[in-house]
Amino acid sequence: MLASMELTGSSAIVTGAASGIGAAVARQVAARGATVVVADLQAEKGEALADEIGGVFAQVDVTDTAQVGDAVRVAAEIAPLRAVVNSAGIGWAQRTVGREGTLETAHDLGAFTKVIAINLIGTFDMVRQAATAMSHNEPDADGCRGAIVNLASVAAFDGQIGQAAYSASKGGVVGMTLPVARDLSAAGIRLNTVAPGLIDTPIYGEGEQAEAFKAKLGESVLFPKRLGVPDELASMVVECLTNSYMNGETVRLDGGIRMPPK
Repeated sequence: MLASMELTGSSAIVTGAASGIGAAVARQVAARGATVVVADLQAEKGEALADEIGGVFAQVDVTDTAQVGDAVRVAAEIAPLRAVVNSAGIGWAQRTVGREGTLETAHDLGAFTKVIAINLIGTFDMVRQAATAMSHNEPDADGCRGAIVNLASVAAFDGQIGQAAYSASKGGVVGMTLPVARDLSAAGIRLNTVAPGLIDTPIYGEGEQAEAFKAKLGESVLFPKRLGVPDELASMVVECLTNSYMNGETVRLDGGIRMPPK
């Protein structure tokens, strides 16, 4: 018998849900019957998506622990919170030592700290607060009370020149996957990480020039030679949420790419 965690009649939280990967995940989780709390800083886009999928918008800066807690409370009041996806994140590109060789041109320490605060600490804060709420759920037939998926990046493994902050933050997400899954097993909560490669999101811009750039980028992918689409990534996230035997793992979804130094 194929066991599958049921999302119908539950609530879910997706951070960074107003656009790109997060929006695709929110749509697919809603299609599985969950009421999604669209957690994002972008109110206009977030509210529009929440209306579209029958969810609720919550303005959340993941570095604000009170706002994270508010989103968890909003979700738990709707229905039992059984699914959380941490997609909120930012990038930063800067060499560790500047070309001029001066300390002023070295990597900005504030930027490094901010990337870690959002991508790693913000992710962990949502995990600890959401899992605490989940731990009070009634378990399903498999003893499962909920599932969490964190979004990392192939930069966790193949970080490029200038990606010290971003790779460190995503490497931290990968590194905490197993220990946190082990912690949460006592509460009947599964946790996995998905590490996307080059996914076609608004980050690359729009128009003819952007399309040409994306086509060029796609050539570096092993196969298929293109960027991934958000729905392909969202599909893997939903599988990690609902597949009852998937736990403590990091899955690369990247068309087989291994990023070169630059």
